[in-house]
Amino acid sequence: MLTISHISKTFNRGTVNEKTAVSDLSLHISEGDFVTIIGSNGAGKSTLFNAICGDFLTDSGKIVLDKEDITFWPQHVRAKYIGRLYQDPMRGSAPGMTIEENLALAAGSGGWFSRIRRSDREKFRDQLRLLDIGLENRMTQPVGLLSGGQRQALTLLMATINPPKLLLLDEHTAALDPATADKVLELTKQIVKENHLTCLMITHNMSSALELGNRILMMDGGNIVLDIAGEEKAGLTVNDLLEKFSLGAGKQLDNDRILLS
Repeated sequence: MLTISHISKTFNRGTVNEKTAVSDLSLHISEGDFVTIIGSNGAGKSTLFNAICGDFLTDSGKIVLDKEDITFWPQHVRAKYIGRLYQDPMRGSAPGMTIEENLALAAGSGGWFSRIRRSDREKFRDQLRLLDIGLENRMTQPVGLLSGGQRQALTLLMATINPPKLLLLDEHTAALDPATADKVLELTKQIVKENHLTCLMITHNMSSALELGNRILMMDGGNIVLDIAGEEKAGLTVNDLLEKFSLGAGKQLDNDRILLS
């Protein structure tokens, strides 16, 4: 499904601010995998996502998605096949547009200044009802008036309304309060399962990383230092994971945000 071969990316090369964010990283994700990714700040997690999405071209290496070499595809072309949610609930939707206009734009059936067909409106209402947060009765309300959790749930629906080949979740619950974060995670599991999506999810919560999906990666210094799947992952505790990280990275995990989550 997704094969990344020996990609590297260095920013500000040749300056005092030079930083290698990803170094000779290789990874294969099978169709239907739900992979959680953990690592300290600067480990290369978001840089990996940015490389997959085409936010920049890598310095070297190759990226293949569903047998298509997308290494040099521009970002807007990759966006047709890759859905992404960010940590900030304000990203991914247009605040001045209504809920139904945002959904129509995501579905490719209208949007700004476009007439929304009755059949599409009913479909959007049914999909919003599945979120179980009352948005189906507020479809003409501007998205900018929603809470962070409501907006993130809507963005999740928008990113998957036309099921993508690959869904990237970049700490998409980190800015939410615990109760809302749990709700969005439940929605995430439901949508990923029902649409049989291939998904990569960055999280700072080690318990969530162990609970969700079938595979867990840990990153450090721009590369993958731990890759655990299947039955081995199912039996792990947080302490087991910390011990394995220490062995793989050659140091202790020292990120308070992760350790205290």
